[in-house]
Amino acid sequence: MTKKEETELRRLAKLEAERDRIEMMKEFEYRYAEYSFICGIDEVGRGPFAGPVVAAAVILPKNEEILYLNDSKKLSEKKREELYDVIMEKAVAVGLGSESNEVIDEINIKKATHSAMRKAIADLKDPRTGEKVVPDILLVDAEHIPDTDIKQIAIIKGDAKSISIAAASIIAKVTRDRLMTEMDKVYPGYDFAGNKGYGTAAHIAAIKELGMTPIHRRSFVHI
Repeated sequence: MTKKEETELRRLAKLEAERDRIEMMKEFEYRYAEYSFICGIDEVGRGPFAGPVVAAAVILPKNEEILYLNDSKKLSEKKREELYDVIMEKAVAVGLGSESNEVIDEINIKKATHSAMRKAIADLKDPRTGEKVVPDILLVDAEHIPDTDIKQIAIIKGDAKSISIAAASIIAKVTRDRLMTEMDKVYPGYDFAGNKGYGTAAHIAAIKELGMTPIHRRSFVHI
């Protein structure tokens, strides 16, 4: 066997292993297959010192295979950006919702997260046509969303166990990261493009030197 053939065999073995992993991540989608529109929901931005909390809702086509879907934190920025485009191209519907740092300070992060999730559900639409889509069931990453009549299932570590939640995780992460990169231009000196608002040592040092910006969460920063 030539080196080229060995390389190709390894590539095919890795591809098959990835397909098997994705198939395992469809467990909950198969479990609730009687529902037409299964919606995954996840959020990013609970812990940062600055910026909004962002939630995404995603409905994928039945039996869709998008390789490398995973918890967004386990993916490189490049891979997240690639998958973002694939999800937006293939999804039945995508919705986004967010709550600002002011709202987080006012009502607390948990309530703000639930509000962002409800907004994401209400925003669900076909990314190509803009047509509104109403989900039949919600698969939510480790949360129960109050004040919604839609059947929901909370899944611990759902972004690693459900392709729908993983897709939502990626959409939310890329959306918020892009926003914080823009905020870096508005408020230079805090490295929002690098830390995305999280409380790194350099970020804390910048707050001590420059003070807080209008997008900082007053209830989170105790310096």
